[in-house]
Amino acid sequence: MEAPLHPHLPSDASRPHSPDPVYWVIPRHLAGDDGALAERIGDTLAGLGWRMWPTAWHTLLYMSPDGLRGAERILAAYPFELGGLPVAWQLSARTHAASSMTEWNAYFTAGIPYEALADLLVAIDAREAPDVGFRGHGKVLDALGARGWLRDVDRPTTTATDPGLASSVSLEMLPPLIQDADPRPDLMGWQAWAEPVLGAPYLWCATFSASVPHDLVAAFASSLASPVPVPRRTLPRNTEGRLTVVRLG
Repeated sequence: MEAPLHPHLPSDASRPHSPDPVYWVIPRHLAGDDGALAERIGDTLAGLGWRMWPTAWHTLLYMSPDGLRGAERILAAYPFELGGLPVAWQLSARTHAASSMTEWNAYFTAGIPYEALADLLVAIDAREAPDVGFRGHGKVLDALGARGWLRDVDRPTTTATDPGLASSVSLEMLPPLIQDADPRPDLMGWQAWAEPVLGAPYLWCATFSASVPHDLVAAFASSLASPVPVPRRTLPRNTEGRLTVVRLG
């Protein structure tokens, strides 16, 4: 069954009367995180064999077995936002396990589809050297183009937008607090966001520091733009008319 969201359903969540309803929805970039981002990403990292422990900053830190890759779950008390939304996860990579300095970092707010973040983590885990390969930013736009996203008319070499004009991935000047091993000012990095209703709050935001390998960003972008339906029990605010229920399960 394929149908748009019904207008009489609540704007913040859509729940039929049957117990534990599951919606299979498209597009993925507007599906939200189902309130399960921490659980799903934690399961992904555990499946990859990453170790976890709490830190003195009240976060949960996961490290890959070789110590070169990290994923930190940022709890609500941590005062860091992107686009007005609190950062939920920070990913990083370093050259040597004993190094105290990360080569790059990537940041993701709550609300991001957990499938895209999980696929990125799998790509990071599979990479022999997660800190090298900063060439060919066209890979990101090519990955989006292969999924039907459109290059921006004014910035065709740096920006792509979904056909519904609700989500974008763009090479932009980095906002404050984004950490990278390259100390130069005015660095460019990939940013992504979803804004289902123009002028309304963002659904989610993501920022990659300047040294994140483009093929890793491309893995994230390809998953984000995937046409495969995803299961959700709750549907995000402001997606009425943009999110399609493919079937109920």
